Amino acid sequence: MKRFTTKMLCRAGIFAALYAVLTWPLGYLAYNGFVQIRPAEALTILPLVYAESVPALYVGCLLANLLSGYGGWDIGLGSLCSLVAAALTYVAGKYIRNLPAKLIVGGLFPVLVNAFVIPLVMLLAGSTELGYWANFASMVATESVWVYALGVPLFFGIRSLQKRGVSAFCDNRAGQPLDHPAEPSKN
Repeated sequence: MKRFTTKMLCRAGIFAALYAVLTWPLGYLAYNGFVQIRPAEALTILPLVYAESVPALYVGCLLANLLSGYGGWDIGLGSLCSLVAAALTYVAGKYIRNLPAKLIVGGLFPVLVNAFVIPLVMLLAGSTELGYWANFASMVATESVWVYALGVPLFFGIRSLQKRGVSAFCDNRAGQPLDHPAEPSKN
């Protein structure tokens, strides 16, 4: 396995902090069982680009879930759900070469893992306003919006910055564009 560099660790910290900070201010809306307004879920597409986003999303979700109101179930199981989805998205990114297929399959993991697990967390925590399958359907819909409507543009924005050689988004040392790593930087 590839060792994490200082840049990768810094990016992981930023991703974790972003997840928490994009969730906390929304309060009840981010944790509402039926329609979760959680734009931080757009970050779940990042494992297609960065390996360090896998543990970062787990930590960010864990921090965000401290305020969820669903207690230990959401902190433990909800955060683990994010870790599993991020790991599966990372694997999809490593093995699927076709870009549209990579985005579709990579995005399915956060959508489906959250849709199956989060309604269970809500039931275990005592929230029984709606049944499991109604919450499941709602999670599929809302998670799909965040992952595909916000996450996919985020993915292409990061790729654009990588191609331009913006150092913070590149894993190479000089911050050279990834398409031409042997050429000197034009900055």
